[in-house]
Parts: sequence; structure tokens; C-alpha cells
Amino acid sequence: MNSSRVLIVEDSASLALGYAAQLEDAGHEVSLCESLAEARRSLLSSTYDVVLLDLQLPDGDGLTIFDALGEAAGNPGVIVVTADGSLNRAIAAMRLGAYDFLVKPVAGTRLITTVAAAALQGGASKEDAPANETSIEEADTFHGFIGNSPQMKAVYRTIESVADSKATVFVTGESGTGKEVTAEAIHAASKRSRGPFVAINCGAIPENLLESELFGHVKGAFTGAVENRIGAAKAADGGTLFLDEICEMDLKLQVKLLRFLQTGMIQRVGSSAAEPVNVRIVCATNRDPELEVAEGRFREDLYYRLNVIPIWLPALRERGDDVALIAENLLQRIGVEEGRKITGFSKASEAYLKQHSWPGNVRELQNSIRRAVVTGAGKQVDLISAPRGAPRAIIASPSVPITNGHLVNELPANAASQPVNFDFAGLTLDQAERMVIEQAISRTSGNIVQAARALGVSPSTIYRKLERWAD
Repeated sequence: MNSSRVLIVEDSASLALGYAAQLEDAGHEVSLCESLAEARRSLLSSTYDVVLLDLQLPDGDGLTIFDALGEAAGNPGVIVVTADGSLNRAIAAMRLGAYDFLVKPVAGTRLITTVAAAALQGGASKEDAPANETSIEEADTFHGFIGNSPQMKAVYRTIESVADSKATVFVTGESGTGKEVTAEAIHAASKRSRGPFVAINCGAIPENLLESELFGHVKGAFTGAVENRIGAAKAADGGTLFLDEICEMDLKLQVKLLRFLQTGMIQRVGSSAAEPVNVRIVCATNRDPELEVAEGRFREDLYYRLNVIPIWLPALRERGDDVALIAENLLQRIGVEEGRKITGFSKASEAYLKQHSWPGNVRELQNSIRRAVVTGAGKQVDLISAPRGAPRAIIASPSVPITNGHLVNELPANAASQPVNFDFAGLTLDQAERMVIEQAISRTSGNIVQAARALGVSPSTIYRKLERWAD
């Protein structure tokens, strides 16, 4: 382990000496301060790799130390040490730029591994960080994203500002808005970009296997465990771990995830040994996490531990001209993949791109374009005449003719207030279900979460059906 210079800012002599002893045994050089004033003087006169900061100090709030960091020599990583009752203030410190926070009492192994990781992050030069191709305000692309709408520029700025922190990021938004792209962008813009990026979908793995997938297992831990296996957390060591569909996680496993976040240690299924892991956590959901907490499906303490940096992704229909930019990019790429020489979209398709609500967001747009490229002819792509894929945002009313489970015509906007009276005679169950879901989506102007709530199902249920219908 490399030696680092650590400044401990702690007014409790017993705690400060305890931290110092453990860090010195690990080979670090340690200095002690009992107050904010003394810490400010030390930061101006000496160079440190890490600052271990208590928040309750005799001459003020420990958070104010961040004002002095801009004038400090070097680029020290700040680790906040807090009591259980002040987690909100620790989260505020993360948003100010702290690398991580530890909850008292601090385990020695956790202290040493966190200090080592903070020193590595803080000591890395800015020249080592990946550079953007151009400024956010000028670019049409950003680390895998396409678009320059004000909503997306705000997302880009947040990603840039939090990339080098270890603060957990909670990404929310409808399915298909780019939550995994966000996680990849955070990783790519950070100093962890040379480390691994590991993604795990908590909703796609059976509950009885998810713990093993996340934390690993030892040989013989359960039926089928024929060899030792590292989990996603260990595989992401030194990089970023992305937990998609986090709200699908079982409550019992949520407890173990919370413990991992608090201690930085993992325990493989079937093992009694704990292992330190240094990862940045980014998680995502297309559900409303606060509603999940209120209804008891997601632990409140885990939610607040994960929701340090919230990022909300706008739906495609809210991004204005970004739709056309994304469509043009997808068209060129898909045209090359399919071996077609494409010059652009037809006039009718250009109008359709602007008018359609895209309830499936970028995923629906991509599927629609690929379908039109594959089934079409000529150099211009016609989205209108392509076979029907994901349901369009349409308004239904009485006496609407139905053919093969689809509404034949779109109605004027004033039809929205009329009652719905479908005749399902002659339809299969799958066709009738699709009609009900389509109508629920249109009633909510393409809002999948609201449509799911009205139908009494999970949003992920609707998203899965939309994806199946789009294939």
C-alpha cells in the first residue's frame, strides 16, 4: 500500500489518536487538528493526500472546510466521519465534493481501505481525466448521449460535476431514456475510467441468485455452485458498479446491500470471510422510488444512502429537437449495419418524428427506425408505412373500428373527453390486453408510470410488453 499524508480533523483526542494509530500502522503519515481554524492553517501550509473530517467541531461546522480546499495545496480527498444522527449532513458533504463518508464507530479495515482509495482518487492529476471532445454548451454529443436540449445539458453538467466523487448516484426516468448510458458516462468522465464498469440488472435475475451475482459465492455454497465465483461488486473493484432496476431487489438483500455500502466489505455466499471492495455505486429505476419507500417495498435507510446525487432523465417527448438529432444518428448507423444506402427520412416521417409522443423513448425510436430500414425500399426511410411496432400514443372513443387488435384511425383531440367503449369480440386475450394498455398510455399522454398505476400493475410489466410488441 502506498504511503499518503493524512490530516485528521477531530476534536475527540481518543478518536483522533485511534485513527492515527491505525493509519500509521498501515504506513501513512498523519497530522492531527482539533479545530477548523487549525485545519485551515494546516491546509494552507502543507500538502495532504486525504483529510479525515469530523463535522461537529468546537469552532464551527466541519462542512465549511470545503471553502478552504480551493486554496489548499494539492487536491486532497475528503472523507467525512459522522454519527448515525447526521447522515443528511454527510450527504450534503458528498454533494460539496467529499470522496466518501464513514459512520461512527469506524472499523479499522474500512478506515484504511477508504483512505487508500481517497488518496488514489485525490492524487490523480486532472490531466489523467478523460477530456470531452468539446464544451457541453457547444456539443451535440456527450459520452454516449446525443442531444443539446436544455434538459440534457443540465444532465451533462451534473455528470461532469459528480464524476470524480465516490458519492452514490440514483438515476430515475422512464424506460428507454438512457439510465445505463448515464452510468457509463459517469464512469467515462471519472478518474475510475481505467477501471472496470460492471452492470447488473436486479430485475432480470431470480431473487435466489441475485445475492450470488452481486457478492459472489464459494464452491458448494448451494446446489449448482461447482466452483468459486466473484460477484459483480468484486469484479467492479477500482471502477463503477451499476445496479439497474434497483427497486426490484428483495427486501432481505436490500439489508445486505446497505451493509456493503456502509462498510465497504462484501461476504460471498457460503463464506465467513469479509473482503474490502472499492467501487463507485450508480443505481437506477423506472419506478417512483419515494412511492416504493412509502408502500414498504424499498428500505428508507437504503434509499437515502443511495440517493446522494439524484439524476432525473427527461422523456424523449420532452427533449424537443433532440428527437431529430437522435433519429438521424440512428438512421445512419442502422443503415450501415443493414447494408442500406440511406439519404434520410421522408417528409411524412420527419413530421411523425416531431408529433409522436414516443412512450418507449429512445428504445422505441431505435426499433421503429430499424424496422423501417429493414422492411423499406429506396433511399428515403418511411416510418409511417413500416409494420406497426410499439403502440402509438392515440386517443380512443366509442365506435372506433378495430382491426387485428389495433385502432384503425386516430381521432381529434376533443375525443379525449369521451368515454371509452371497446368491443373486444373476436379478439384474442393478448390483443385485448394490448388495446387496454395502449388506451391507458394514451390517456396519460404517454406516461408509463401513471398508466401502470391506473391499471394496477408495475411499470416494468408494461415496458416488457412494449418491448415484446416492438420486436
